[in-house]
Amino acid sequence: MMKLLTYTFAFLVLALTMGISFSTQGKTRERLEFDLKLGFVKGGEAVMIIKDTAYNGNPAKLYHLKGRTTGVTDKVFNVNNEYESIIDAKTYLPYKSIRNAKERKYRYYNEVFFYHDIDSAYSQKSGWIKTPHNLTDFLTVFFYFVNTYPMDKIGDKNTELYTLHGHEVSLIKVRLTGTEQVETKMGMVDCYVVSPIMEKGKVLKRADGVRFYISREGKFPVQLDFETKVGTLRAVLQSYKINGREQIKN
Repeated sequence: MMKLLTYTFAFLVLALTMGISFSTQGKTRERLEFDLKLGFVKGGEAVMIIKDTAYNGNPAKLYHLKGRTTGVTDKVFNVNNEYESIIDAKTYLPYKSIRNAKERKYRYYNEVFFYHDIDSAYSQKSGWIKTPHNLTDFLTVFFYFVNTYPMDKIGDKNTELYTLHGHEVSLIKVRLTGTEQVETKMGMVDCYVVSPIMEKGKVLKRADGVRFYISREGKFPVQLDFETKVGTLRAVLQSYKINGREQIKN
C-alpha cells in the first residue's frame, strides 16, 4: 500500500491545483490544504498558496505548491516536492515555472521561461525549446482548462492540451464527464467532474479512473479520486482560506 501511495503521490500533488479561480482586483491571497488518504490511512498532504503579483509590469498570479509524504510513508519514502508558476492573469498561460523535487535520494531542480509570442521556452536544463502554441506547464494546465474552455458546453469529449513537465513537452487529454453533488466540509457542493485520460497500467483500475471534483461556483477543487486496483486514493480539501479567513465552517 505504501508503495502505491508513493507511486501516485507526485501526480496527485500536481492534480490538486486544478480549477482554482481568483479575483483580479486587489491583492488576493488564497491557501488550500489537502490530505491524501487510501481508505482511513493518511499518506501525504499538500498546501497551495496563490497570490496576485506582477511580471515585467503585467498583472500576474503566483502559485506555490508543496506536497510531502507523512507519517510512516514519509519515514520509508521521504517525498518532498515543490512547484511554482507565475502566469498571465488574463490568458492563464505561464511566464515562468520552477520544479524542485526531492524523493529519497533523487533530486531535480529546473526553471523554465516561456515566450508565447514566438512559441518557445528556455529551460535551464536543456536550453531553448520550440513549443506548441499556448503551451502550459504541468502545475497550471488544469486551471487553464477550466478558465478558458466553456465548461457547460464541452460535453463528453477529450480536449487535448500541451504542457511542459520539467523540461519535456507532453500531451494531456482531458474530459469533462458531467456534474455531481459532493459532500464536503463546506456542505453539499455542485461540482464539475473532470478526468485526464491515462493508460490503465498496473495501478489504475480504468483509463478514466482519475476524477477531479471542481465546484461549479468558484471553480476550486474540493476532492480528487484516484481509482486504483486496490482501492480509491482520495485527496480531500481540509482548509480553504482567502486573505487569512477560513471558508470552511466547522
